[in-house]
Amino acid sequence: MAEHRSMQRAALLDAARSLLSEGGTEALTFPALAERTGLARSSVYEYFRSRAAVVEELCEADFPVWGAEVEAAMADADGPEGKIEAYVRKQLELVGDRRHRAVVAISASELDAGAREKIRAAHGGLVAMIVEALAGLGHAEPRLTAMLLQGVVDAAVRRIELGAAEHPEVIVRAAVSLALDGVRG
Repeated sequence: MAEHRSMQRAALLDAARSLLSEGGTEALTFPALAERTGLARSSVYEYFRSRAAVVEELCEADFPVWGAEVEAAMADADGPEGKIEAYVRKQLELVGDRRHRAVVAISASELDAGAREKIRAAHGGLVAMIVEALAGLGHAEPRLTAMLLQGVVDAAVRRIELGAAEHPEVIVRAAVSLALDGVRG
């Protein structure tokens, strides 16, 4: 029975990822989750008390996965500048990943404090990875610079997500160039 419940929960989370990546937070509704998974709507409520609870669990499941991917890309890179470039590139590469699109679709305003805190903590983990590389370049304010650098990445993510006029690779190159010129500056 427990295994069955865990499979249903996994199916609900997967359906939530699809809905978010297809239509953003508006698309993530309990009726849509029920329809996607073939469960009764009342069953969806047995697993999650709210949309924010679904999102919170997705963040808990998915953020560590991308964090690990970004960390691996940085570990493979040479020197502080290589690590910074890998940090930017890998996050932007992950935009095409359904799990990434799902969490990008989540706007903080729709979340309860717990979910917002989990997202902040996950972002903090990403930012911490870059602080070390910036310190290696001799930055006086590596933490502040890391947070601003993440802002550049987030803006590039949104630009790619919106299907901007520029090809995604052009956006990636511009973000990498801005990041590297900025950290050298």
